[in-house]
Amino acid sequence: MIEEFKQALPATIATDRLLLTTPVLAHVPEMAVLANNKRIYRVLSRLPHPYDESHGRFFVETIARGPEEFAWSILRDGAYIGTIGLHLLPDRLPELGYWLGEPFWGQGYATEAAIAVVGAVKDTGIVSGLRSRALLDNAGSRKVLAKAGFVQTGEDVDSEGTLKGARSALVALEFTP
Repeated sequence: MIEEFKQALPATIATDRLLLTTPVLAHVPEMAVLANNKRIYRVLSRLPHPYDESHGRFFVETIARGPEEFAWSILRDGAYIGTIGLHLLPDRLPELGYWLGEPFWGQGYATEAAIAVVGAVKDTGIVSGLRSRALLDNAGSRKVLAKAGFVQTGEDVDSEGTLKGARSALVALEFTP
């Protein structure tokens, strides 16, 4: 089912201000600059720090469209500003995840990208919804998810990764027929 779902997702999604597109090596220099930020590292469970171009190349070449991921680079006026994607595991709803470079926070870009991905996923007709998570103290991310239609379903404490011991809100979005 994962491969069928991935094949049904669009490689590129255009919104009013953004282009979500396949991550490519040309995005790596700016990705490395933006991701090498402790404020971003502190809210993501799978982002190394310090973050350099070798991490960006590995992401583009191995992870972005790998077996368990389907990611898009977020571009504004042709410039890379962040990443959004889906973590895909068997027998689980896809998990939406994203990050933006700090200069682009608070401008509605994450919400715009999240709503676009939610629409693309719903348009496939293959899955019944999405799930996501955000640290309880990350009000900005929790607002993005709420604006994209997610509702809180519970709380969890991370058991691994850089956020081990951190409390997160679990959220879900169910597609209605």
